[in-house]
Amino acid sequence: MSNTSLERFIGGSPLRVLLRLLFLSFVVGVLLSALDLHPLDLFDGVISFIRHLWTMGFEALGRLGGYFVLGAVVVLPVWLVLRLLSMGRDD
Repeated sequence: MSNTSLERFIGGSPLRVLLRLLFLSFVVGVLLSALDLHPLDLFDGVISFIRHLWTMGFEALGRLGGYFVLGAVVVLPVWLVLRLLSMGRDD
């Protein structure tokens, strides 16, 4: 794999991408620590959710829909604001 295809694949020069990932990992780590969230807790939450899906059957599907709606309440307004802000730059 040549250097240009590697850079295209990872989104830039390897050193720059590594530094960006280190910085973002630090920022996310600080935020998760401030929220008292730990990686194993998040993993346990995913496992617990999958277990609930398996044991509760169709009732869990309604719960899954609730998660989509809850997420959409945050994601859609943010997306709309970002799209509106980027409209001025496309001209």
